[in-house]
Amino acid sequence: MNIGEIAKRAGVSRSTVSYALSGKRPVSEDTRQKIQRVIDELGYQPNASARALANGRTNTIGLVFPPAGNHYTGMQLDFIGSVVEAAAAYDYDVLLSPSGVDSDRSFQRLLGERRVDGAILMEIRLQDDRVDHLLAENFPAVCIGRTARPEGDWWVGLDHTALAAACVHHLADLGHRRVAFVNRPERLLRAGYESAHRGLDGFTKAAAERGLTVRTYNCADDAPSGQACLERILHDEPATTALVTLNEAALGGLYRGLAHAGRHVPRDFSVSGVVAARWAETVTPQLTAADVPAEQMGQLAVDLLVERLDHPDAPPRHHLLAPPISLRASTGPVGSGSPADPHGAPGSGSTA
Repeated sequence: MNIGEIAKRAGVSRSTVSYALSGKRPVSEDTRQKIQRVIDELGYQPNASARALANGRTNTIGLVFPPAGNHYTGMQLDFIGSVVEAAAAYDYDVLLSPSGVDSDRSFQRLLGERRVDGAILMEIRLQDDRVDHLLAENFPAVCIGRTARPEGDWWVGLDHTALAAACVHHLADLGHRRVAFVNRPERLLRAGYESAHRGLDGFTKAAAERGLTVRTYNCADDAPSGQACLERILHDEPATTALVTLNEAALGGLYRGLAHAGRHVPRDFSVSGVVAARWAETVTPQLTAADVPAEQMGQLAVDLLVERLDHPDAPPRHHLLAPPISLRASTGPVGSGSPADPHGAPGSGSTA
């Protein structure tokens, strides 16, 4: 059943039916009632576009979320699920747009055709043209992540600087002196992904404070790359006894590389990182990590966006989260099985 059939049965034009449904133009009361009787008899339900015309809302929010590679990682899927679930509680649908820059066709369609009432942006860069574009257009949006200058934005962020530093201090307290950092892929660092930059900054500053010898690595978002990265770590510095990672997609490969090298976790080698809890708990032994609260962040982002839609003149608000490290089984003191000398002289170094 569609507008054309309703118009035919009511003896009016299609445009008259459209006007009666949307309220955009006046329709006589007799005509409106005639159309309503046909609608009631047929059990017609206006589609989303018709409802949007009637109330000025689509009841849909856009989730602008480019996959980091050829596919979404497990952590990214957690975020998508959290946003969809939180939006449903407000009776909003979610339209996913895999846009990385504001020139993407998907992003332009989202805005140009007003398919959504507002947007949530993911995978934020320190300099992000999508955020700038939405701000210039005064289009309601909330970021999950922070630009370099987030003062005028609405956002929910994870303090990657503090969390990576907390992992370093935890390992240093256990006596580890040679520690590696496994970051996201090199192309994401070059693109300015804020989590990769801020995590690296937190790691290097904390390591310098504790006088550690460190090397930093970029790793693609998959297990084989994680295994290859671990092999490089042990090749470059066999005395390395611990690592910190932001790359949950490579985590299984890092563990596999340690097993192939004959390094027992945590007796010979400790692993920590910033990873969603459910991924930290899939490896054996379970990962000591600052658990990424994907569900909470998705909920907060939707809450802020709905607040912004309901109160367009409200001043910008944000949430910066820094969850504590969950101590599990993947970290321990430098042990007798380790090739490192815990009494060796501290130093510093890095490699890309």
